[in-house]
Amino acid sequence: MSMVGQQAVFLAFLSWVPVAVFPCPVPCRCVGTSMDCSGQELNVSTIPKRFAATVTEIKLNNNKLSAIPNGLFDPLQSLTSVSLDSNPWICDCNILYLRSWLLKQESRSHYKNIKCSSPAELQDRKILYLTEDEVVSTCQDWYCNVALNCQIGLFVFIFIQAILLIFVIIFLRRFEAFSKEAIRAPKGDYFRNAM
Repeated sequence: MSMVGQQAVFLAFLSWVPVAVFPCPVPCRCVGTSMDCSGQELNVSTIPKRFAATVTEIKLNNNKLSAIPNGLFDPLQSLTSVSLDSNPWICDCNILYLRSWLLKQESRSHYKNIKCSSPAELQDRKILYLTEDEVVSTCQDWYCNVALNCQIGLFVFIFIQAILLIFVIIFLRRFEAFSKEAIRAPKGDYFRNAM
């Protein structure tokens, strides 16, 4: 085999090494260090949970992604680009990780067209240019609902505890009265009444 032939075989082998070590996620197509998961109708729960550490390019465009799971891209030191356009991004608290990750990228030019689909007040706004206050303001309703539910639950719990305490006090007073009667009554009368 010639030197050129050996180099071609070696390069072909190297292109398969990452795929052999880290298999390509089921809905995606992988070639070398590029992973194409576009057009697979992926959402937050069906997106692959991890990618090969050597991946340099990920295509996630044309899916149903509303957010990116926290920390998904952080371990990918070789990652140079991610295609994220044409997804229905919901710009609420769950978008904060993606916004933060986008801001850390040196080359942001191909991330400028990633836009919010909802909520209505942020629709068609570019995620890269959202302020943290704008995003957090959409989360306050959720936090308020959780706080309200916790307060209602606490009120119900305290109410039940108060009712139980009243029953215990009534029971102890009756028991105390019964005990005083039992102490005052002569033993013979007590046994006659019991029979």
